[in-house]
Amino acid sequence: MNIIDNILQINNEFTSKIKINSLKKSKYPQKKLAIISCMDTRLIDFLEPALGIHRGDAKIIKTAGNIVTNDFNDIIRSLLICIYQFNIKDIIVIGHYDCGMHTTSAESLVDKMLHSGINVNELKKIKKDLKSWISSFSNPKDNIIQSVNNIIHNVLC
Repeated sequence: MNIIDNILQINNEFTSKIKINSLKKSKYPQKKLAIISCMDTRLIDFLEPALGIHRGDAKIIKTAGNIVTNDFNDIIRSLLICIYQFNIKDIIVIGHYDCGMHTTSAESLVDKMLHSGINVNELKKIKKDLKSWISSFSNPKDNIIQSVNNIIHNVLC
């Protein structure tokens, strides 16, 4: 069984055992909180309990290296929705040590993309942005400071 079929089977079993109405929560986060964190798989079922966050408490935005760049990107757009549509009052950026972004380079990523068959001309279109984005990650502490500054500049200005 492939992973998608396995997930669908588990989902069917899960939804058949619960009453959907008992799971209803407001789309408005109870703690009026947005959290930006890394997409690291080690944080699944770990981050929320460590913060005392439960389903319905916060909007959680995950991205590689918890990087929030200084442009009008998906993270900034999501935060605008959080603040102005869902009444978010606090934003937390959470990083962690041993992040995979720390050992990633634009060159190695491009090489892997080329070896997987991505068209060279298409890669040329994104290489500059890719390099700028990946090089914006320096270390967990500095990355958080830079991300917070970018949020202040782009969302709260």
